Amino acid sequence: MHINDVEIEDTYAEGFFMCGTRFIITADTLEWALEAGRKATGFATSIIACGAQADIECISEHGPDGRPAISIILMGLNLEKVAEQTLLRVGQCVMTCPTTACFNGWQEGTFFDVGKSLRYFGDGYQISKVLFGRRFRRIPVMDGEFLCEDSFGSFENGSDSNLILFGKDRETTLIAAGRAVKAMRKSGGVILPFPGGIVRSGSKVGSKYKTLTASTYTACCPTLKYDPCTIVPEEANCVYEIVLCGAKESDIRRAMAAGIKAAAISGIIKISAGNYGGNLGKVHYPLHEILSEGAANE
Repeated sequence: MHINDVEIEDTYAEGFFMCGTRFIITADTLEWALEAGRKATGFATSIIACGAQADIECISEHGPDGRPAISIILMGLNLEKVAEQTLLRVGQCVMTCPTTACFNGWQEGTFFDVGKSLRYFGDGYQISKVLFGRRFRRIPVMDGEFLCEDSFGSFENGSDSNLILFGKDRETTLIAAGRAVKAMRKSGGVILPFPGGIVRSGSKVGSKYKTLTASTYTACCPTLKYDPCTIVPEEANCVYEIVLCGAKESDIRRAMAAGIKAAAISGIIKISAGNYGGNLGKVHYPLHEILSEGAANE
């Protein structure tokens, strides 16, 4: 299969089932909401080392309290880790940020405490309040109060996925990856947790060093094309991976189709995906099937 003379490899992306939550940050200005969001999603690129994968999902002019808002999706391998990371990040990065409030953005699934736990920071001066039929905690802070919803809902059948772009040079491949990221974010319902949505240091399972569980994806390193394991086309000199996560498989499929189409520009030799032969992740996203679904829905 080809799009604009770019080969779309007949393969699949292999992903993991993941749990997650969504929460909403509001503030007096969008700049402050984004500042809290950037801090709350810092060091959240990969569950391998960060404890969670998280990113700003979308921006709204009017949040639950009528102020500018952003929504964040945070995902992990189990609900316990999601709850732990959410509490830490809301407490350290949202409550500390001027003018913010924090709301649950997922009204189903297993609920876990956030405001209910953070209330103790109020040192006995915190107040419980019911708003919109939901319970919140009002915690006194130095610019007034931090309003945080008592508990957040969660989902359990989310997953991650990926695309891999092989290009003639770094400039072209980076442009194509940027186009894919923009299209994926616009499609909605997904996050792209790596810097700018793009990964330069893709990894494989295992290493020659026994202390490491993952190491550089040697088969996709252009400087190692001489190695028998390489899968880099001879004319390719740059490879970028795009990792995405979402609560719903349909959102991920739609985003992947949009990303592939956006990235298929002159200078891109092949668009593929990373997998481990089906032996690691339980979720598979076949590229040709996804594109066929997208075409049928257009």
